[in-house]
Amino acid sequence: MISCSLSPNTEVDDVLLALRLLFAPWRWKRGTAIGKVEAKFHGVSFNSGRSALYAILQSYNIGRGDEVILQAFTCVAVADAIFRTGATPVFTDIDLSYCMDPNDFEKKITRRTKAVIVQHTFGVSADIDRIITIAKKHDIRVIEDFAHTMSLPLKGDAGFYSFGRDKVLSSVFGGLAIGNVKQFHKKLEYPSYFWIFQQLLHPVAFAVILPLYRIYIGKILLVILQKLGLLSFPQISEVKKYPNALAILLLHQLKKLDRYTKEREAASAVYGKKYPYVRFPMRVDNPAKVIAKAKKNGVLLGNWYHNVVDPTPEPYKIISCPHATEAAKHIINLPTRISVKDAKKVLSLI
Repeated sequence: MISCSLSPNTEVDDVLLALRLLFAPWRWKRGTAIGKVEAKFHGVSFNSGRSALYAILQSYNIGRGDEVILQAFTCVAVADAIFRTGATPVFTDIDLSYCMDPNDFEKKITRRTKAVIVQHTFGVSADIDRIITIAKKHDIRVIEDFAHTMSLPLKGDAGFYSFGRDKVLSSVFGGLAIGNVKQFHKKLEYPSYFWIFQQLLHPVAFAVILPLYRIYIGKILLVILQKLGLLSFPQISEVKKYPNALAILLLHQLKKLDRYTKEREAASAVYGKKYPYVRFPMRVDNPAKVIAKAKKNGVLLGNWYHNVVDPTPEPYKIISCPHATEAAKHIINLPTRISVKDAKKVLSLI
């Protein structure tokens, strides 16, 4: 299967590394790999990007009575981190880049606004300079969401990365905050040994699942492993430290980042624009029909974001975001961490 969601970064060497780590539980929680990751990014690591964002919001003492602005056409993880603090998420519309519309951002500011989260959607830079200029006028903190990119510099007050299973680099789970969050981080614990086991099993299991996915055996195996609790789902709720075993997986993939970037640029060039998109966005009249047809032909397309807050907009109140609403109705994502030959196959199907 050609896929942009089922562990697209995982290669044979990643599988072998995860397999070796499964038999070395003394390396799972603490170790030197964590410090190396944090030094590389000049930040503090967490078990997910959502946890990293929550830590940043906590460091700014954002809570009940405050508002945090973010764009519609985003993942529920971003809104959830705000919701957890007790603050209110306020949604802005997007522009043609699928990133925050600076004009709508300025309209949504109130005296209660304490921060804005700027998402660089699909890896494309938002109009960050203009957003920062507007934010400074109102003494608003600027937090950059780098979940879809590792190519952009930090310009705001803080930022966070995600190392989820379908991001630029993957350690199955993981995230990192750039900002003053060390005091918050000290209070946290490591995830359980069983949770770490689930994540290490993920690349090993998918080495079997993906080749068999098209003939349904792989999909059945995935469901069985999830039902048995041996594989975790992509969502996470608890805020924890980043375990050493996952840091080892990430450091290994970091060595391949330049190659991954070139591959994404080359595949995206086939689709129409040479740029390291983590997924290439395209609008079609009937997304469900196109996705179903592609799946029958061995291609799993993505659906970031087929809801304005994905996977579900509940319980968030979204007012006047027509561009985001329209984009969500028609969006599909084409995989980019694939060969040029496979990219041409994907495009021919579309």
